[in-house]
Amino acid sequence: MLEDPGGGAARREGDSFKAELWSSCRGWRKMKLHCEVELKENIEQFFTKFMDEGKATVRLKEPPVDICLSKANSSSLKSFLSAVRLAHRGCNIEVPLSTFTPVKTSEFEKFKTKMVITSKKDYPLSKNFPYSLEHLQTSYCGLVRVDMRMLCLKNLRKLDLSHNHIKKLPATIGDLIHLQELNLSDNHLESFSVALCQSTLQRSLRSLDLSKNKIKALPVQFCQLRELTDLKLDDNELIRFPFKMGQLTNLRFLSAARNKLPFLPSEFQNLSLEYLDLFGNTFEQPKALPVIMLQTPLTLLESSARAMLYNRIPYGSHIIPFHLCQDLDTAKTCVCGRFCLSCFIQGTTTMNLHSVAHTVVLVDNMGGTEAPIISYFCSLACYVNSCDMLK
Repeated sequence: MLEDPGGGAARREGDSFKAELWSSCRGWRKMKLHCEVELKENIEQFFTKFMDEGKATVRLKEPPVDICLSKANSSSLKSFLSAVRLAHRGCNIEVPLSTFTPVKTSEFEKFKTKMVITSKKDYPLSKNFPYSLEHLQTSYCGLVRVDMRMLCLKNLRKLDLSHNHIKKLPATIGDLIHLQELNLSDNHLESFSVALCQSTLQRSLRSLDLSKNKIKALPVQFCQLRELTDLKLDDNELIRFPFKMGQLTNLRFLSAARNKLPFLPSEFQNLSLEYLDLFGNTFEQPKALPVIMLQTPLTLLESSARAMLYNRIPYGSHIIPFHLCQDLDTAKTCVCGRFCLSCFIQGTTTMNLHSVAHTVVLVDNMGGTEAPIISYFCSLACYVNSCDMLK
């Protein structure tokens, strides 16, 4: 279909037509034209086999392109082609072309891949979002919950819900199998659910922004989002990181400024970051004496749990009680690589953050780049062997 700014499909001036249309060069390389096409003695061939279906092609000599017409009223198309033939022969004749129906905006809406909404008045209430969307931003719209219509956008790769009033996330966000970027900054979130951590986001999510919320802790299962490369947690109420943080092996950008972190987990040392910002946290000074919670002999629960984890025996709530699964999920890792549940020695020391990140924002106004780190030891022998580290 051709559309002319004046309402017609095209406009003829002398022996040329001005049009904005889709065409293809020989070899079928498609391109969009917005040009003046010379028609006099310049048409090589007409293809009108499907004219009754509103389709036709005009092959030009110079430039060597095929002009493809579609979605036209068949009678209007015949009139248009008749005018083109007369122009090709050099006849000076006026033919009205305004009978072509202009392309409706709704036709293009169906194929939109990006939509940005930044005010309540522009938020669609009576119609669905285009199903072809890959990038959707709805900021400053006063949303108190995630619009369920968004969860039908199966092609969505980037979802920006920042600057709203959302308090809780539906688990069905995890059904957006192509979602790579999720921005939830400046909302009223208090948690990030285990269900989301165990959804298809494990395989797709690369960037997550949870800054400026009210989150106090992230579940240990959060570390199953192992494709994350960028994580923003600034201006929350975090009192701890998940202690299996080191499992986020693809993480390169981590920002958790202005929280309430007293220390970092031992596995934090396994990260390999390009950028790290922990400014403005309430880090504590390392304690001189360790916390000892050893038992001799080990309980049956402790022994069996250590054996299961060390030998990587699969488990689940369909095999053992759910509370035991939770115990295994939250097992601590000794510096020797073994695991412990409730029988361990806990010690703290300091680490220079440059050992895990290339660029480090100062931890405090004194210019420090060190932070306290907590370590666990599964036995007295492990503690003694590592005592030099804790001095």
